[in-house]
Amino acid sequence: MKVANKIYNILIRVPSPIYLGIAVLIFAASNSVTRKIVEIGENHAINGRNPISLCNVLFVGNICALGLMTLIFYKDWQPHILKNLTRKDWISLTITGILSGAIAPALIFAALEQTNVTNIVIIGRIEPILTLVLSVWLLNSRVNFWASGGALISLIGVIVTAFLGSSEQMMTMGGFQIGKGEIFVAIAAIIGSISTVFGKLQLQSIPLGIYTIYRNILGTVIFFLLAIWLYGLNHFAEVFSPFLWQWMLIYAAIIVVMGQLCWLAGLKNATSSELNLANLFNPIAAIIMAFLILGEVPTLAQYLGGSLLFIGLILGFVGNLHEAKTSRELAKLSPREAMEKPIGFRGV
Repeated sequence: MKVANKIYNILIRVPSPIYLGIAVLIFAASNSVTRKIVEIGENHAINGRNPISLCNVLFVGNICALGLMTLIFYKDWQPHILKNLTRKDWISLTITGILSGAIAPALIFAALEQTNVTNIVIIGRIEPILTLVLSVWLLNSRVNFWASGGALISLIGVIVTAFLGSSEQMMTMGGFQIGKGEIFVAIAAIIGSISTVFGKLQLQSIPLGIYTIYRNILGTVIFFLLAIWLYGLNHFAEVFSPFLWQWMLIYAAIIVVMGQLCWLAGLKNATSSELNLANLFNPIAAIIMAFLILGEVPTLAQYLGGSLLFIGLILGFVGNLHEAKTSRELAKLSPREAMEKPIGFRGV
């Protein structure tokens, strides 16, 4: 007991930026780790099939993530709270759940088979840009000059990467050649931005816990049915493989649980500037992780697009600091709100 108390006392003294830094590194590594364990599965095939296929990772990973969400949001699933939801609420929840819980993740995982992680990271930055535009249009949000300029430059960086650094499997769009993987990421980002904005509208009348868990459950079920329809029931033949669950439990423990706990611990006493800096560093860290874990060396197009993206992120960071009342303003987010704070891909 004394040892546990000593460990707890040490942990609570750890500065918030350290926790945020650990969380960002974990989230940034998630795509690269996913591809790496899929490669490991390919070397341990069962009956000629990869037990750690991307479909199995998404399906099992969502189940593991659901356990963490349930621990945080179970209080929202009270009978009297559920009775207050209207038919319109459930319809909108279902639409958002299918889009953001099934289709968008499936597109990201499909992109992992078509293009490299660096492209996914850079092109995936379309999501916060579109979210910004939709928030101004639909939510009447105010955006300062710095944030607008940063979003525009970041968008140019994304376009440069998409058209000059595409994957091998190409498609023709408007006379231009672009890779299938890049298209999948772009569509997923568009869906994600739409879901984010409509999610904010839904959360005005729907508890966050119901929104999050329902989206997870519905997304998992829809994805499972869609995969069976497209590939057949045998596609999930190895879903109960001990080898798969061994790796997914490790993945869930580090990416989902440890990453989220560090994120929540960091937000407890984080300032707005520290939180903005964490969001700024996330895509950069993801590119570095792709190099360290997968050995992906950025191409000239990725260097150019990434540089523009970095400049755009810096301008957006300056804009966020400009809006903050003081440099020591606390983020003041509850653990429930922190779960939905944008930081990039957090694993399945």
